Amino acid sequence: MRIRKLLGAVAVALAVTVGATGCGSRGGAAEAGAGASANPSDSLVGISMPTQTSERWIADGGNVEKSLKELGYKTDLQFANDDIPTQVSQIENMLTKGAKALIIAAIDGTTLTDVLAKAKEQNVKVIAYDRLINGTPNVDYYTTFDNYTVGVQQATSLLTGLGLVDASGKKVDGKGPFNVELFAGSPDDNNANFFWTGAMDTLKPYMDAGTLKVPSGQTKFEQAAILRWQAPVAQKRMEDILTAAYSSGTKLDGVLSPYDGLSIGIISALTSTGGYGKGDLPVVTGQDAEKGSVKSIIAGEQYSTIFKDTRQLGSQAVKMVDAVLKGQEPEVNDSKTYNNKVKVVPAFLLKSVIITADNYKKELIDSGYYKDADVK
Repeated sequence: MRIRKLLGAVAVALAVTVGATGCGSRGGAAEAGAGASANPSDSLVGISMPTQTSERWIADGGNVEKSLKELGYKTDLQFANDDIPTQVSQIENMLTKGAKALIIAAIDGTTLTDVLAKAKEQNVKVIAYDRLINGTPNVDYYTTFDNYTVGVQQATSLLTGLGLVDASGKKVDGKGPFNVELFAGSPDDNNANFFWTGAMDTLKPYMDAGTLKVPSGQTKFEQAAILRWQAPVAQKRMEDILTAAYSSGTKLDGVLSPYDGLSIGIISALTSTGGYGKGDLPVVTGQDAEKGSVKSIIAGEQYSTIFKDTRQLGSQAVKMVDAVLKGQEPEVNDSKTYNNKVKVVPAFLLKSVIITADNYKKELIDSGYYKDADVK
């Protein structure tokens, strides 16, 4: 997710040079043809990122671009500012410029069918980056995190913050009931469904037992989803819930939030409309370990986030591109899970970590992901 020091980029380059190896399974044989080239300097790689409104995507794009350039590839990095026609137009321009491969983090994973058909006609390889591209046979590989597990981790951190499970994940009896509210990601982002399913599978036993209650009654994905992951929309929804379900003095104990940007909006609603102060804020979860939310965690406001080390994600995308452009087989470790409604896309899944005030230094600072000054 972050543009790292030269040492990190060299490590990526060395890993790719050695080749995609490991204990994971292998994807189907990569087609050698018009798109294959043994000389990176002859190959343009298009990098399509969804937006510059999130620090996460800016850093992802820069990290991937830098790593590709380290290997000698030419690059075309574009940000679509969450506008679908813009992203389609940018990808079309990449194809016009002669891109041999595309790395795409889709705004809406269902809207790229036509432009990817054009990519197929030009034998351009397509790597779906973090978000699965749906409804087309013309996506070759996918790299992401285990997004169902991310949802489980978000729900587990909520339960831990409420004292219903201990630090080891063991259930603690005799507490509750607690009032919680549920938020989900953008309905056009395939990952949002995995996050929600993982979280709800974890929380449902507690909800069924009455240990967790949702006073708003909004327990369906369609009710909880926030289009385009927009913080102002999440803030407005939280304000509306507080007004409708908590005006009589009912206490809100926790909020399942699937993304740090939403968490910021939720906390803003809690401190304004809800009247909560720093010392009595509900347990609020998150995802992406963005600097602002890590600061909030350290300050005792947001309770947790999920750290997805996208240095690893970018490295894996670069490895995949380098392999397919050299007529080789990229490494994958999941050939069953990610059905895009046309085909199962071979994928490489990475691991994520729950971050709280107790372990942020070890996971984020000591690993070199951030400097201490970045989050103070």
